[in-house]
Amino acid sequence: MLRYFLQRLLGLVVVLWAMTVVMFVIVRMIPGDPVAGMMGFGTPRYVIEATREQLGLDRPLPEQYFSYLNDLLHGRLGISIESRNQVAEEMGQRFTASAELILVSMLLSLPSGVFLGIIAAARWGRPSDGLIRFFSLLGASAPLFWVALVFQLVFFRRLGWLPVDGRISFSVIPPPDVTGFLLIDSLLDGNREAFVDSLKHVLLPALALSLNSLGLIVRQTRASMLQVLNEGYIRTARAKGLRERMVLGTHALKNAAIPVVTEIGLQFGIVLGATFLVEIVFSWPGLGTYAVRAIINLDYPVIMGVALLFSFVYVVTNFLVDLSYPLFDPRIER
Repeated sequence: MLRYFLQRLLGLVVVLWAMTVVMFVIVRMIPGDPVAGMMGFGTPRYVIEATREQLGLDRPLPEQYFSYLNDLLHGRLGISIESRNQVAEEMGQRFTASAELILVSMLLSLPSGVFLGIIAAARWGRPSDGLIRFFSLLGASAPLFWVALVFQLVFFRRLGWLPVDGRISFSVIPPPDVTGFLLIDSLLDGNREAFVDSLKHVLLPALALSLNSLGLIVRQTRASMLQVLNEGYIRTARAKGLRERMVLGTHALKNAAIPVVTEIGLQFGIVLGATFLVEIVFSWPGLGTYAVRAIINLDYPVIMGVALLFSFVYVVTNFLVDLSYPLFDPRIER
């Protein structure tokens, strides 16, 4: 198990280093001059050149990369070209907003996706199976921006049930900032009004964000369960008189878990990428809107910081998924 862990850890380090190289080169290849764009039309050329020199953008690209890598190893993400503030501090202010949205989205899609996939496999060929397959296909194939706009039209414009922008209403007193997660801070503060209001704000974007993942997890769980339900040990378990719930939840699901866990890890990465679009549509004050603004203004340090953070989270998630495989199949340790 230790050898397996060290191999995966080495692969994690190599992948993260390769990501810094690729993203650094891609970001620097974006056409445009961020300094000239920031200062505006009519700024004297010598002022622009002096600012470029101050920011280190006049140095050769390899030198810029090794300087950035040195700062990264010391926990520094650079200074924003636009605001002149530390990128790490600005990202920290917005990280919890994106994390809360992503976590609520995954909480909506993971349990329900696995549960519906099990039900569909257990009732293979029946009307309930066909209905679950239809809606899972619809959720997996529907464009995210279309889903977000339809949700706004239905739940806000037509029904008036849920708000469509921000994390909390201006009329509601927010809870003290303890964890940065409004739902948790509201519970810690005992502020029921803030909890209900923040839940209403996060629910609609989280639903839109979870729909695609829900459909794909349902389909993968159903396919994996169907492969194991015809195995001999499942027939033996049923012949012993075990309850169907135990047969499905204990014997079948554990042996079908590896493809499902892999799909969950992949969906986490997809959700990270889709967060950008959802935050823009719903005016969610997270890292997605922060990164889009940085891309428009060619704010290199901010673009690199957000991209590296999301890449790091995605790679670490898949690293943890790899480590979980021996829990379901001990043969992987060998």
